[in-house]
Amino acid sequence: MASNMHPKDMRTWIAELEEAGELIRIAKPVDPLTQMGSLLYQSREKALFFENLPHGWRSLGQAPANTRHAAIAFGTTQEAMVPLIAERMGKCIAPVMVEDGPVKEVKLGKNEFDLTQLPVHVAGQRDGGPVCGSGLVVTKDPDTGRRNVSFHRLQIKGPNKSGILLYPRHTWKNYLKYQARNEPMPVAIFIGHYPLYYAAAATTGAYGLDEFEIAGGYLGEPVRLVKCETVDLEVPADAEIVLEGHIPPHYREEEGPFSEFQDYYVTGTGKNPIVEYQYMTRRHDAIFKNLQNGSEMEGCVFHKVPMSAAIFRRLKDVGGGPILHNVMVTPGIFGLVIQMTQRAYGEAKNLLLAALSSEYQHPKVVMAVDADVDIFNPAELMWALATRVDPHKDVTIISGTHNHAMDASLQELGAPGTPLWQRFGSKMLIDATIPPPADAEARAMFERIRPHNPQLRLEDFAAESSLALVRSLSPMFFGSKLLGER
Repeated sequence: MASNMHPKDMRTWIAELEEAGELIRIAKPVDPLTQMGSLLYQSREKALFFENLPHGWRSLGQAPANTRHAAIAFGTTQEAMVPLIAERMGKCIAPVMVEDGPVKEVKLGKNEFDLTQLPVHVAGQRDGGPVCGSGLVVTKDPDTGRRNVSFHRLQIKGPNKSGILLYPRHTWKNYLKYQARNEPMPVAIFIGHYPLYYAAAATTGAYGLDEFEIAGGYLGEPVRLVKCETVDLEVPADAEIVLEGHIPPHYREEEGPFSEFQDYYVTGTGKNPIVEYQYMTRRHDAIFKNLQNGSEMEGCVFHKVPMSAAIFRRLKDVGGGPILHNVMVTPGIFGLVIQMTQRAYGEAKNLLLAALSSEYQHPKVVMAVDADVDIFNPAELMWALATRVDPHKDVTIISGTHNHAMDASLQELGAPGTPLWQRFGSKMLIDATIPPPADAEARAMFERIRPHNPQLRLEDFAAESSLALVRSLSPMFFGSKLLGER
């Protein structure tokens, strides 16, 4: 773990990605409004570091680009990541206050900064304008003083103004309390930090749980916080940029549309609150952070990883520990795969039902598979679905369920930006596990084929002229896990 003398920050992350061969540097000029979104969208495997942006800015995007990158940040492997995060979720560490930090190197009043000069990019063709998805929004409950840190899209509307979409969650609750007092809600937004800060902000917990404590647990050390200059809030001392402002009560402006994590423009346009900014602090050579949304893009990765870990914890809490191996949210975030070993008929169904009872409303299609199925390989998941499922007995539909508000496939109630916004529909459970050991004859029918001499390596037999081609092959081919450790 990092020490407090040299805490992990976004620069640490850039160095780690580069050392791992996971960072592509973009030296040519790039226009954030017309070009950056396309480049980010194309880079599903590597992080991008833009070195030549307008107004002298540099920026990091697609970091993490995938769950493999997320595992690097957590210091583990992709397969071991979810159980590890689930363990750290229960070990929150309170933040510590410090007098100063790198984010205070430059201080700018309202007339000294211009949001339109930040390299905020336009992600999709129909987006309503440049939207900052990488700013983590810090607010407080005015009654208890407890902090909340969360993701919200921030559509840039002028030099000192942005829109903000508030979901009916914790920041929304804080805002309603200020609105009932007819007072503006103080906000601080920090941009650019080590990815575990973003993972913490994407972790859903009880109302009043401070995400900086979750971040401390993920990091294994306290988060360093400094006081803001113009609002009664605290922000990470080692962030790249901090914006301070207020959300006025009762006021709305047209906002949206925006490319959301499901690969759709779910919320369209609507009347949503705004943020008015009066102060900026930043590092003297601050690096911006861009976040591209869309299915299996960076925004999706930040949410699916802690969600998988939280559901893993939930399944262990209800007694699934002895049979549970792993959990992973699938593309689009409304699907979930449980990897397990069923000891008796019905255990898979019990865990499938339990997966719907976590803090998350997202899971809609949940599938259980055995340990011989690589849950990080979509081809293996489709194979298990096609060869181990009898739809009549292995698929369960639960109707009349409350689902995530941004699932466009379901009936919408209320409107975005209102406290009653929700989706109503159904959920599907799929048991793609094989018969338990007690039913040995039926279980034997599902033994997977394996080649002779699985320890052999293709590169040991390839011609010298073909070695580069062999080494470029994906290690995640169908059945690759059946070859074991080589």
